[in-house]
Amino acid sequence: MTDKKDSHLLLAVHVTDRLKKVPLVQKALIQYGDVIRTRLGLHEVSKDYSSPGGIMILDIVGDSKARQLQKALDKIKGIETKLVVFKH
Repeated sequence: MTDKKDSHLLLAVHVTDRLKKVPLVQKALIQYGDVIRTRLGLHEVSKDYSSPGGIMILDIVGDSKARQLQKALDKIKGIETKLVVFKH
């Protein structure tokens, strides 16, 4: 697959043991920060509770970079990713 301007690439990232994985995940996100258009993080939180797991949705520019970021994140134990490609 090639980089196409008419595609939208979303990388969904499921993080387990969120508080321990943050430094490793953040390092990968910084490395590929130039291709992350939007980043949305979701996890349960309340006054007395913060979920150990979470989900991130990343809007990525460029198919090859999205796949490189996905590989970098998949190397981290406890991280699961899914790449969604919408073509127009």
